Amino acid sequence: MDIDRFKEHLRWSEGVRNFPYEDSVGILTIGVGRNLEERGLTDEEVEHLLHTDANNAIEDARSFDYWNSLNPARRIVLADMCFNLGITRFKGFVKTNIALHAGDYETAADEMVDSRWYRQTGRRSKRLVKAMRTGIWES
Repeated sequence: MDIDRFKEHLRWSEGVRNFPYEDSVGILTIGVGRNLEERGLTDEEVEHLLHTDANNAIEDARSFDYWNSLNPARRIVLADMCFNLGITRFKGFVKTNIALHAGDYETAADEMVDSRWYRQTGRRSKRLVKAMRTGIWES
């Protein structure tokens, strides 16, 4: 069987959707008819998505003019927040960004704590705040 011809048929039959949707019987689906409820994702697909999303978050984080002044631990914090929040919402952390631009990591950490994000993310936010304050990443 010609796989390319079959894939072309599936694209035509199923359509191509980049975002999850409910199919005609209410099953959560994505892509070209991928049943997320019964089939889900393979470990390899999860790793591919993680790799892509992590690279995108790092590229977003690198777009800030203070990126080069951050040590490795603080770069992880910035990339994590871009990953978790998206760059647009992270830009909404205006006082945090002003403090990071000034190299004032204590104030940046304080501003992180003074946010709904901090209250919603539990241990993750505590770990990131500690790394922002100390400049040390604890695995």
